[in-house]
Amino acid sequence: MKTNIIQCLCCGFLLILANSCNDNQSNGDWISLYNGNNLEGWIQKGGKAQFTSADGMIIGTTVANTENSFLCTEKCYSDFILELEVMVDTSLNSGIQIRSRTYLNGRVHGYQVEIDPSPGGYSGGIYDEARRGWLYYLEEDEKGRMAFKNGEWNKYRIEAVGQSIKTRVNGEMCANLMDDADDSGFIALQVHSVDVERRPWTEGVEVKWRNIRILTENLEEHWTSSENEIPVKESSVTNNLTKAETEEGWKLLFDGHSSTGWKGAHMDAFPDVGWTIDNGVLSVNASDGAEATNGGDIVTVNEHSDFILRLDFRISPGANSGIKYFVTEVEQTSGSAIGLEYQILDDSLHADAAEGINGNRTVASLYDLIPADNGKRVRKPGLWNMAWIVSEDNHVEHWLNGSKVLEYERGSKEFRDLVAISKYKVWKNFGEAESGHILLQDHGNLVSFRNIKILELPD
Repeated sequence: MKTNIIQCLCCGFLLILANSCNDNQSNGDWISLYNGNNLEGWIQKGGKAQFTSADGMIIGTTVANTENSFLCTEKCYSDFILELEVMVDTSLNSGIQIRSRTYLNGRVHGYQVEIDPSPGGYSGGIYDEARRGWLYYLEEDEKGRMAFKNGEWNKYRIEAVGQSIKTRVNGEMCANLMDDADDSGFIALQVHSVDVERRPWTEGVEVKWRNIRILTENLEEHWTSSENEIPVKESSVTNNLTKAETEEGWKLLFDGHSSTGWKGAHMDAFPDVGWTIDNGVLSVNASDGAEATNGGDIVTVNEHSDFILRLDFRISPGANSGIKYFVTEVEQTSGSAIGLEYQILDDSLHADAAEGINGNRTVASLYDLIPADNGKRVRKPGLWNMAWIVSEDNHVEHWLNGSKVLEYERGSKEFRDLVAISKYKVWKNFGEAESGHILLQDHGNLVSFRNIKILELPD
């Protein structure tokens, strides 16, 4: 049995999202995230560094031979202004996680606002922990790099509203980022791992936080002055692999400029019409709204078995499409090729959202089988959404914009019972192939894709 790679054990939408930090103290519209006495409202994830509460401070202390450690809020936050003060030993790196979540093994991932006392001085920069790496680097911003003061309390201010993330350290603006990967998650305080064999003095060193407060309402009344605001930078990590992704074994399925690795379903080559590649975006063009009547579906040349598939999709108003997996091309149909389908749909305008059973044709659902618990996680037409599909030992998960929205077991009695009352009942052993192609569907509506990448999971 392989080790599962991904699972939302954070404040996810199933249970913890409803929890709140207990005994928070309000100061006007501001809410204290730390009561000054204990760590109530926080939970540790990741490594085994020590977190304690003393003298009105949260203190993180390094421990040898452990991974990055995070003290996380039990509550998730979307749009907010966060303020806190931090003091860190000069031999230790640290950070503040925002809109973050965890993998099954407890590994925290998401936006990290850097705390860096090193001579490099990248405090206030934005790093994507355990995923894409640096998103906003302060290499060319001397004023930003000089804002952090070693040996002193440093005040951080983080404004996260929609796709905008702005950071300030001691009043100096350090980052002004536009990115759409995550729109909610927990806040966490990091104690970075240390290499005590090479740097024995790093064991037992501390990072301290105090005066941690958050604002989630009436944000417009508390905007920081726009004087000396630095230019906006949009995330540019598109159709590329970061160093960390490459080391983990991720592979691009779309290089951003060609159809390499793809062909038409039931075809030997990529369709001549119906699909376009422009400015790093792969799009199925609008036609008549019918299945596979223009360019037709496209599939990966290679087949895949256990994997994590990650991609961005953007729909036009009223659009219908889908991401299919374990597609064998054995079944002969007059429309789209057959496979398990991660539904892509404009639920508000397309009639298919009201069809099926209990919403099992809405966006991110396992089409015609299992409805997605997508809540308000989908972004409106014209904005990018992030889809993840995880398949491991017949266990499958659908994720949407950082949240797991459904899971099931291929070949289980429950799965087969659902197939028996679905449109797929006419195909023997539907969805149970050992491997298959990944498919992007032509349903006659304009839908775009980018950042299509896969991690093959080991046997």
